[in-house]
Amino acid sequence: MLTVVFAGLRDRWTALLGGFVALALGVGLLVVMGVGLSATGRAPERAPERFASSPVVVQGQDHLSVEVRRGPETTVVDAPLDRPQPVDTELLRELRARWTVTVAGGPDAVGVDAPAGAVRALAGTRARVLTGDERRLADPGAGHDAQARVTLDALLGTAGGVSAFVSVFVVASTFAFAVALRRREYGLLRTVGATPGQLRRMLLAEAACVGVLASAAGCLLGARGAPYLARALVDGGVAPDWFPLAVRDGGASWPFHAAFWTGVTVALAGAFAASRRAGRIGPAAALREADVDTDVLPLGRALLGAVLLLGGLGLLVWTYATEPSELLKRKAYTTQPMPLITGAALLAPLLVRPAARAVRLPGAVGMLVRENGAAAVRRTAAVAAPVLVTVALAGTLLGSAATVTGAKAAEAAGQTRAAYVTTGTALPRPTGPGASATGATSVFVRDGEEALVKYGARAVADPAAWASYARLPVLAGDPRDLDDRSIVVNEEFERHTVGETVEVWRADGRGPVRLRVAAVLARGTGSNGPYVTWANAPGATVDRIDSDRPAPVPVPVPGGTVRSAADWAAATHPTTTPQTRLGLLLVLGIALVYTVIALANTLLMATSVRGPELASLRLAGATRGQVLRAVAGETLLAVGIGAVLGLAVTAVCLAGLGGGLAALAAPVALTVPWSQVAAAVGVCAVAATGACALPAWRFTR
Repeated sequence: MLTVVFAGLRDRWTALLGGFVALALGVGLLVVMGVGLSATGRAPERAPERFASSPVVVQGQDHLSVEVRRGPETTVVDAPLDRPQPVDTELLRELRARWTVTVAGGPDAVGVDAPAGAVRALAGTRARVLTGDERRLADPGAGHDAQARVTLDALLGTAGGVSAFVSVFVVASTFAFAVALRRREYGLLRTVGATPGQLRRMLLAEAACVGVLASAAGCLLGARGAPYLARALVDGGVAPDWFPLAVRDGGASWPFHAAFWTGVTVALAGAFAASRRAGRIGPAAALREADVDTDVLPLGRALLGAVLLLGGLGLLVWTYATEPSELLKRKAYTTQPMPLITGAALLAPLLVRPAARAVRLPGAVGMLVRENGAAAVRRTAAVAAPVLVTVALAGTLLGSAATVTGAKAAEAAGQTRAAYVTTGTALPRPTGPGASATGATSVFVRDGEEALVKYGARAVADPAAWASYARLPVLAGDPRDLDDRSIVVNEEFERHTVGETVEVWRADGRGPVRLRVAAVLARGTGSNGPYVTWANAPGATVDRIDSDRPAPVPVPVPGGTVRSAADWAAATHPTTTPQTRLGLLLVLGIALVYTVIALANTLLMATSVRGPELASLRLAGATRGQVLRAVAGETLLAVGIGAVLGLAVTAVCLAGLGGGLAALAAPVALTVPWSQVAAAVGVCAVAATGACALPAWRFTR
C-alpha cells in the first residue's frame, strides 16, 4: 500500500500541486493570524505620564455597579462609565489634610505622595487607588490600546475564518476533481483485486502526506510573513504602532501547533468525501471512457447542498423576522453568506448544464463551447465554484458594508432640518435662537431583572430648539415634550410606551432616576436615541450645533468646523472607513489568491488529459486557433456561470439586508460593488484562460 501511495505521489505530483499550494498558503495565513492574535495580548506596558512623579493615584470610580437578579440569586454587574467620576470632595479634603496632593488635568484623579496601604484604607470604596504601572490608567486615552486590540482581534479572526473556509473548499474540490480524472486508474486497481477500503485508504494516505508537507511549509511561510502583515496593518491605520514589535517578539507557540494540525485535518477532511466516491468505483470503469459526465451530483452532496442553502436562507429570514438589527452588524454579514455560498457551490453541477445550453454563441466554435461546457459538467462546475466563492464574498462583504454605512449616512443627513452643522470638541453653547446644541452622553438601563444595558445617548441643551431642527422617525409621542423629568427612547428599550417610567443611571453612574417616556423612535441603524436633557447628562460637552446660518455663535467657534448639512453627513459618515475597507480587502485578497490557485490547478489537470480530444479536433480540420478559442471559450463560459451564481448569492444577502433596514425604518439604498466584482471576475478570467491555454497549445502543435 505505501509503495503504491508513494508511486502515485511521485507520478502525479502536478495534479496535487494545487492542493499543496492552497493548503500551505492556508496554514501560513492561519499562522499569521494566530501570531497576530497572540501579539494583541502583549501590548507594551506604557509608563504613566500624567502622574509620573506621584507614587499613588486616587481616581474616581470608573464603573457602575448595579444589583440584578439571575434566577433565585442576586448578583452585581459592572458597566464602564464614559469617564471616571470626580474624586469625592470629602475624600479629597481628607487627603489634602494628611499628605501632599498633586492635581493634573481634570478632577477625575489626583496624585498622592503617601504609602499606598494608608491611602487605600482611607479611600475605601469611595475611589480607586492606583500604584505602579496601573497609574497609566489615569492618562488620557488609556483605553486606546484596548480598543485597538478589539479591532485587531475582530479583523484577524475574520481573516482566519475565511482562510479556513476557502482552504477547505479548495482542497476538497481539488481532491474531488482528481478522483473524477482517475476513474479509469481506480477501475484498473479494482480489476486486479483492490478492495474499496484499500482505495479509500490509499487516497487518504496521499492526502495525509500532502497535508503534513504542506502544513510544515505553511508554518515556515507564516513565520516569515507575520511581520510584513503587521507593518501593513500599521501603515493602513488598523493596528497601533506597537503591534509589529509585539509580533517580532514571538511568544506563544500555539498558533503554529493549531495551524499545523488544522492543515492536516483540512487535507484529510477534504479527501474524505472523494475517498468514499473512489471506493464506489467498480472494475467496469476501466473499460469506460465517456465524454459526457454522469452521476455528477451524488445524493449525499445534493442533500448537503440543499441543507446548507435552505439553512442559510432560513437563518436570514429568521434573523429578519426576530432581530433585524443583527443583519447590520459586521459579524452577521460576514458569516451569514458562508452557508449560502457553500450550498450554491455544492449544487453547482445541477445548474451548469442548463446554464451552458442556455448560452447562444455564433459559429462552429460557439457550438463546440456550448456543448462541451454542458457535457463536461464536472470540469465546468470545478471552474465555476471558486469563481462563485470569490464573487459572492466580494459582493456580500463589500456590498453589505457599503449599504450599512450608506444607510447610516442617509439617516443622519435626513434627521436634521438645519442648513449648517458645526462640529468640534467642547463647543460653546449658542446664545440666542436659531441654533440647537447637543452632546454625546450615555445612560444605563436595566433590561428586565437580569442585565444592565449601556446606551449611547445625546444630551439636548434646548429641547424646543432641538425639536424644531430634528427630523426623527417618531412612532409615538412628541419630542417637544422632552424635559428634565423625561426621556426620548427607541424601540430597543424594554419600556417604550409613551407615559411609562424608565429607571435610568446617568453617564457618571449616579442614579437611578425615574424618567417618563416622552416619545418613542424607530430603531433605525442604531443612532436613533435615546435623548435626554443636559440636566441628565453630567460631564457632557457640546460637540454639535445645528443652525440656519454658518455662524451659530456671536464669535468664531474655536476648534469647530462649520459645514453644510450635506457636507457634514458626507464627512462624518463616509461610505466605508479606510480601516474597514483595508480589512475587507485583506479578506477578499485571501479568497482571490485561493481562487486563482484552484482555477490554475483544476484547468491544468483537466486540459492535460484532453490531449486525444484536442488532437481529434485538429485531425477533423480545426485550426490551432479554433481549438484554442474553443478551449478558452469553455473556460470563460465556466467563469461566467460562476460569476452569475456568485451574484445570485449577493442578491439574496443584500435583499435580506435591505429588508432588515426597512424593518428598522432606516433608509434603504443597496450598494453592489460592481468595480470590485468586475476586477475579481477579470482576474479569474485571465488566470483561468492562461491555465487552460498553455497545455492546449502543447497538444495542438
